[in-house]
Amino acid sequence: MPKSKRDRVVALTRTKKKAYETKKDLVTDIQECTEKYTNIFLVEVHNERNNLLKEIRESWKSSRLFMGRNKVMAVGLGRTPEAEIKPSLHKLAAGLAGSRGLLFTNETLDSVKGWFSEHKKFCFARSGTVATETVVLPEGPLDMPHSMEPQLRQLGLPTRLKDGVVVLDAEHTVCTAGKAVTTQQAHILKHLGNLMAEFQISLVGHWTAGKYTLLQDNTMEAE
Repeated sequence: MPKSKRDRVVALTRTKKKAYETKKDLVTDIQECTEKYTNIFLVEVHNERNNLLKEIRESWKSSRLFMGRNKVMAVGLGRTPEAEIKPSLHKLAAGLAGSRGLLFTNETLDSVKGWFSEHKKFCFARSGTVATETVVLPEGPLDMPHSMEPQLRQLGLPTRLKDGVVVLDAEHTVCTAGKAVTTQQAHILKHLGNLMAEFQISLVGHWTAGKYTLLQDNTMEAE
C-alpha cells in the first residue's frame, strides 16, 4: 500500500527556504511597483471580507493592491531614510500595521478618493464588530421557519413553538449600540437579515514624487 503524502516528513529547512523565498518575492514586487506606478496609497480595510476585496481587485486590474505581511512590505519600501528606495517612502512604511495595505496606481489622487468614497457595502456583523444600533426583539411571533426554533434557543433566545409558529416568550435585546457583538449575537443578526457592518477601504496616506501626505489624522504615521 503506497504511503500517504500526509505521512511524509518535510524538512524544516525546506519550509524555511520557501517562506524566505515568498518574502523575498514580495519585497521585489513592492520595489518593482514603486518604479512602475506614480502614486502609492496607504489604505485601511474596515470589516474585511475576502469576496469584497476580490471585487476591489477586479475593479483595479490596472493597479496593484497588497494586503498582509506589513513588515515585509515595509522592508520593500525601506523603513528608514537610509534604507528607503525613494525619498519619504519610510514615512509610508511606518504606517503599515493592522488591517492596512498598499495600493499602487497611476490614477490621480482625486480619482482614487472619489472612487473609494462611493464604494462601500453593508455586510453581516462578525464577532467583535461594534454594534451601530440597539436591536430589540419584541415578545411574540417571529417571522422565521419553525425548523430554526431549536437553533434560536441554542443562541440564547427564549423561544418555543406554538401551533407551528416560532414565538418569543419575552422581549430580548440582541445587541446594544456601541458594544462589541458576540458570536451568538452575530448569528442572530444574520438570521434576522441585519446588515450591520460596513465594508470599506479608507485612504490613510498618499505618496508621489518623493512626497508623503497624510490623508487622515493618525498618530501611527511618521511626521
